[in-house]
Amino acid sequence: MVKTLYVGNISWGTTEEELRDAFAEHGEVLGCRIITERATGRSRGYGFVEVADEDAEKIMEIMNGTELDGRTLVVNEAKPRENRQL
Repeated sequence: MVKTLYVGNISWGTTEEELRDAFAEHGEVLGCRIITERATGRSRGYGFVEVADEDAEKIMEIMNGTELDGRTLVVNEAKPRENRQL
C-alpha cells in the first residue's frame, strides 16, 4: 500500500527532486509533488510525498521538524481531499 504524506513549510526554491532526495534517505519514495500557483507556477509552499505504507510512520517521525533549504518542514499524514461545494 501507498501512504501520502503532507509536507508543509517548503521553501519556494526547493525542487521536487530535492524534496524526493531528502525523503528517500529514510525510505522508498513512490511519488513526490510540490503544489504550485496556476497563474505563476510559483510554489505554494507545500506538497505531497508518497511512500510505502510500512515506511510512513518512521519517515513522518524523522522528517517532521527537519530543516530543508532553511525552512523547518511540517510532515504528517495527508487527509483526503474534501469536495468543495460551489
